[in-house]
Amino acid sequence: MRKNLLFVILFFSITALFAQKADDIIGYYYSVDPFSKEGSQNYIYKAADGTYEGRVTWVSNPAKKKFINYVFLKGLKYNEKEKEWQNGTLTYPGKKGTYKTYMSFEPNGTLKVRGYWGVAMLGKTVYWPREAKRRIQE
Repeated sequence: MRKNLLFVILFFSITALFAQKADDIIGYYYSVDPFSKEGSQNYIYKAADGTYEGRVTWVSNPAKKKFINYVFLKGLKYNEKEKEWQNGTLTYPGKKGTYKTYMSFEPNGTLKVRGYWGVAMLGKTVYWPREAKRRIQE
């Protein structure tokens, strides 16, 4: 009986430790543009309508400072069953076109970002490591 009780307590403790919440995505991430290969820092936040948005907060190329505060990600909604943020749209600064996107966390805490046009098979996956604080643009 004690063994079973200990197992149940341990199981729920581990489950709670790894449980994911919608707001877990909020924060700063470092990304590399899949087209230009330039780095940037993005901030994902909760919008007034309850969806999640992302904006550029820092760029590695000083010539692209005009894109700071550009909102490139909109409409992400958390799907608790799938443990991912879905139905978002993504636009690349300076590029034409809008991509659909969904995101989820890898076991190591890196954010997996899938952008696609039409169907998810026709797209690109990139990985964004979380950063502890906002970078200061020079």
